[in-house]
Amino acid sequence: MTTQARKSSKGQSSQQEHRFVNPMGAEVKTRDEAFAADQASQEINAEALQTGAKLQLHNGATTFELEVRYNPNTYPFVITGGRIVSGICGAPWEITGGSMGQQLRLTAKRTSQTPCAATITILGEYQNPPSYRGTYGFDGASTTFRHTTRYEV
Repeated sequence: MTTQARKSSKGQSSQQEHRFVNPMGAEVKTRDEAFAADQASQEINAEALQTGAKLQLHNGATTFELEVRYNPNTYPFVITGGRIVSGICGAPWEITGGSMGQQLRLTAKRTSQTPCAATITILGEYQNPPSYRGTYGFDGASTTFRHTTRYEV
């Protein structure tokens, strides 16, 4: 909520005009409207709670391209979806969940009918420059292969 007070144009006494703004940035008439949680929650949609990042998982000659959607209003960031678009058998894979913060945990399931694993789990620990070092595995395993996953610029 924001309020603003204005002085009269002649610089005279304390005639004040208050402006109230709700969390969505719309001007409202009263202070109560500015703090009304119901109104703000009705105007927020699922897209407003997501942003995207591109990641690359590297394991020697193997590189997976990942497009991750996550909620930037949480920490660690809750992964809400995305895709593994290349570098893995039967791509694309649907990212089904996980989190990104000091630790990375990402789960995905295969969407194609190719004779490959059905799921993948990727685990990592944050390091600088911005990347994750860890392991991944298929069909319930998470420590089969080592990787470094970096943010794509």
